[in-house]
Amino acid sequence: MTTEQHAEKQQYADFEFNLRELAGSMGDFGTLFPLAISYIAINGLNPAGLFIMLGLTNIALGLIYRLPMPLQPKKVIAGTAIAQGWSPSLVYASGFGLGLIWLVLVFTGLLRRLLKITPPYIVTAIQLALGVLLGWQAFEWMLPAPLLGLVAIAIVLILRENRYAPASIILMVLGVVIMAWNGDLPDTWDLSLTLPPLTIPRPGDVWEAMLLAGFAQIPLSITNAVIAPAALIREYFPEKAVGEDKLMLNMGFMNIAASFFGGMPMCHGASGLAGQHYFGARTGGTPIIEGVIEVAIGLFLSQSIADVMAAFPMPLIAGMMLLVSVELAKPVIELRGWKLALAVGTAALCVVTNMAVGFVVGLAAAHLLKRLINNEQ
Repeated sequence: MTTEQHAEKQQYADFEFNLRELAGSMGDFGTLFPLAISYIAINGLNPAGLFIMLGLTNIALGLIYRLPMPLQPKKVIAGTAIAQGWSPSLVYASGFGLGLIWLVLVFTGLLRRLLKITPPYIVTAIQLALGVLLGWQAFEWMLPAPLLGLVAIAIVLILRENRYAPASIILMVLGVVIMAWNGDLPDTWDLSLTLPPLTIPRPGDVWEAMLLAGFAQIPLSITNAVIAPAALIREYFPEKAVGEDKLMLNMGFMNIAASFFGGMPMCHGASGLAGQHYFGARTGGTPIIEGVIEVAIGLFLSQSIADVMAAFPMPLIAGMMLLVSVELAKPVIELRGWKLALAVGTAALCVVTNMAVGFVVGLAAAHLLKRLINNEQ
């Protein structure tokens, strides 16, 4: 890192509350929007519980770590639950079960052992795979209205660093204007106070959820929600680096707590952090701002927000996501030789199979190649 880059990273306070931080808080909406909508519409999750627990967790993380610490739905759990039409109790139980597993991995030292044998270029491979997957998803979302997606990309490139009209805020406003033009905004808003429900996970539901998707979620979370985000935090905020064990402890405690009050299974995410940073997030003010908005939505707009989110023009989100995917994959250009080849091969395997298979095969290949190279020397 150059002296100029380090100085740029040091110029922010622990907490700032301005348009830049607000814009940054919207940088990972591409992941949150569709899955939150589906959880509410298909699985019947309580909107108040989902948004209030998400918001309170964001506020807590912002206060504790004083940097952007994005939250996302656990993708394997979300995808399986939505596809299979899980009941709300099964969704809540999955968060509780995984929360317990994260705590066990930290307190037994198993996570630390895994980290010791994971080379940095395998982490870069995971980031590259995430960038490719995010970019492909963005491309699919742009297809219904590619011109709108291109407009979003142009707005981001022109206004991303504008202090007075940040790109993500302009895109959110543009989305609302388009919804109003199409008649998709509610005629009346239900502002009645709604509190989160009390949801106690049942042991039978916990075990069933783990069998259906929970165990499959573990390797993805270790790579995408622990190893890759920790690497990005060290890159973006070297003076506030957060260890992998702390990220996993976060996920353990926050998922156990959320499972008792109607919250969805949550994790950190490299793509979310890259998105928020790309659009201006630099301090703990970002998750606090996002958290306050989410708590307010849960308390006063939970009866109306799902329909509004479902009608938002996704090509605008897709344009944002496409540029974030490039930012996420960019570190691979710093690799050379066999490390570059192995990283690209590992990323490709992650994309065509899944993150767990790619990570395990790539890790094994890395140690085999390293041993062969050492023997030749």
